[in-house]
Amino acid sequence: MTAAVWTSTQSHISSDTVTKIQEVLGADDPKDKPFFGEEELDTVHRLGTESGLLGIYSFPGVVYAIDGSNDKGIMGADFYRLDESRGGCCQLGRGGEGNSLNTAELGAACLALEDAKKREDDRPILLLTVSACLLTSIQKWAGEEKSPSTWGNPDADILRDIIQLQRERTDLELLTIFLPYNSKYGAHSRK
Repeated sequence: MTAAVWTSTQSHISSDTVTKIQEVLGADDPKDKPFFGEEELDTVHRLGTESGLLGIYSFPGVVYAIDGSNDKGIMGADFYRLDESRGGCCQLGRGGEGNSLNTAELGAACLALEDAKKREDDRPILLLTVSACLLTSIQKWAGEEKSPSTWGNPDADILRDIIQLQRERTDLELLTIFLPYNSKYGAHSRK
């Protein structure tokens, strides 16, 4: 793939900057990691983003950004944990089983909830998602004494895992918030 970088004829780019741009464009890592600079201007910028205005950077618990993907029939799920600057991912399903973006989004939510359980973290969790389908899928189980059937749901296996993980958190009186989020205005990338 060829990349073109356009700049103003008035600007001057040092050879070090050109080398860094070439290294980033040539990197094998298909995922960007959010960049959180520590300079005052970086902090001001973050607080003015959608994330900053929602108070996400000062949330008193754990913040996960979750996302699923479906590219040419291959489903993937991933999460990024803000406080530890790390994430995790997995591929879902097998080729002949069919695929959907909602399956991948549910898988991402399940990965994040499993990560929180594994770390035995008793703080509130905020799961940021760009998927309205995910929120609609899990809405039926929100609230006390709700227990609809997963029968006939193509994502029943993942939904059961999410429901079980969430019930365990609820039994321990741990808060979990699923928040619709437009990642376009979140952390800026290093690329």
